[in-house]
Amino acid sequence: MLRLAWSLGRRAWPEIRLLPLRAAVALGASGLGQPPRPRQLLKAYGIVLPIGLATWWAIPQLTWVMSPSIDAWAIRSAPGVIHRGDLVSFMLSHPLAGPKPVAVTKYALCLPADRLDFVEKPSFVPGKLDGYYYCNGRLLAVSKPIGRDGRPLAHFRPRARRIPAGMVFVGSRHPSSFDSRYYGPVSIGRLIRMERVL
Repeated sequence: MLRLAWSLGRRAWPEIRLLPLRAAVALGASGLGQPPRPRQLLKAYGIVLPIGLATWWAIPQLTWVMSPSIDAWAIRSAPGVIHRGDLVSFMLSHPLAGPKPVAVTKYALCLPADRLDFVEKPSFVPGKLDGYYYCNGRLLAVSKPIGRDGRPLAHFRPRARRIPAGMVFVGSRHPSSFDSRYYGPVSIGRLIRMERVL
């Protein structure tokens, strides 16, 4: 036990010996044995503290986007009326998304009262069908029968030809986006309008 303590002490001694020098430099001195220079320390505080406080305030204001289906790295909340093409975030609860709700960001593609047309066509997967979604005659997206992880995907089959009041078809042009083509329109009350920062 004594040998272990001696070994640890020998290893730690070089670091312990440098502590007075590091303390002096931290207080603004130019080196060991030199007088402290409080003005240098105040200048350092004047630079570091504002940057630290700005970072501490800014980071929670942003949401980092991890999805390749969205053309943004960082977004922030931008309250207001949701228009076509706006970024929106919401909590998604779906068996394919995992056991807990996850925050997702998509584009608002088709709004209440817009015409939503749906056509099924044979898929590249034998015996399966792909869903083609059109908003006011413009192709929004095409569903896939199988996800990237090999699990089957059931696409949304709309019953009405119009987006219901208070609902929005959300998604992306990315072929692997998991969006309204699989779970249908999302209630506007669940959506938070966002804007791109980066």
